[in-house]
Amino acid sequence: MTTTSVQAGPGEQAPESRRRLGDLIGAVGAQNLILVLAIVLVVVVFGVINPGYLAWANIRVIADAVTIAGLLAVVQTVVIICGALDISVGSATGVASVVSAMAFTATQNALASMGLAIVVGLVLGLVNGVIIVYGRVNPVIATLATLAAYRGFAQLLSNGAAMGFVLGDDLWIFISRGSLLGLPTLMWILAAVALAIHLLLKYTDIGRNIYAIGGNDTAARLAGININKYLIAVYALAGVVSAIAGIILTARTGFGHPTSGSSGLELKAITAAALGGCALAGGKGGVGGTLLAMVLLGALENGLTLNNISTFWQNVAQGALLVIAVVIQQRRSGERAVGLPT
Repeated sequence: MTTTSVQAGPGEQAPESRRRLGDLIGAVGAQNLILVLAIVLVVVVFGVINPGYLAWANIRVIADAVTIAGLLAVVQTVVIICGALDISVGSATGVASVVSAMAFTATQNALASMGLAIVVGLVLGLVNGVIIVYGRVNPVIATLATLAAYRGFAQLLSNGAAMGFVLGDDLWIFISRGSLLGLPTLMWILAAVALAIHLLLKYTDIGRNIYAIGGNDTAARLAGININKYLIAVYALAGVVSAIAGIILTARTGFGHPTSGSSGLELKAITAAALGGCALAGGKGGVGGTLLAMVLLGALENGLTLNNISTFWQNVAQGALLVIAVVIQQRRSGERAVGLPT
């Protein structure tokens, strides 16, 4: 008996390779894969233009700069998934920064001053939620109003100037300049908050309900989900994380800042969330994509700064990325373009 072995030709092997590639893309996510490639491209381009860009000292600068906006982007992801938006996070960060510095100046107790800042952030978030739920105000309009109100409140507290000095305390110094296992403390704080929110969204009933509310609030209500309670809780979470960002801002600079360092953070947070795959209509998104988008924005901004590109162009680039992200979302959703025939 003669045994004939049959070997698969190139044409038969190709489908298997494509299947494995498809599985890889499915596991990572096409959106995340594009962001990784974009980060690599930015790093390579700026690394070639300026070798100092790849120095560890500069990488740490990028990491430090990304931390505050990254915290706000991560919590903005939760708000957007729930079908809402919080434009006031930057101003809430400013309030928390001023409160933490003023409280430390008065008490010389770092933990107490940080705790008070977090309580204030919680209250600011609850105010947003109550206005939206019980005042029946659109989230964009409500948080646009509180953006101005909270910024004014921070300026009233501080008379518009930097307040206090905290870097004479070991805990504040550890937050701003310390490290664990070779990584800056700031990165550990961002990682801890991001991991906690990721686990909340992906592996708890609370997270599944947040996705359900953003995906279809009518169906969620009929399923017995208390949408009002969830909205208030989500905005309270945004206030708490904004306060943590404010504490980090105080630690990094040594002073409480009412606006400097916190102005414009809301746009960065929304841009990162949108680039990371969050559907602005709600119901879709994740922490991983948002963090990758934040790294991309940080790497791009640092590269432009290192090469003496005007901050005006940085703002243009950031705005352009947000527009691109929203256009891609609209195209994928198949939604009719405004003013054009179906």
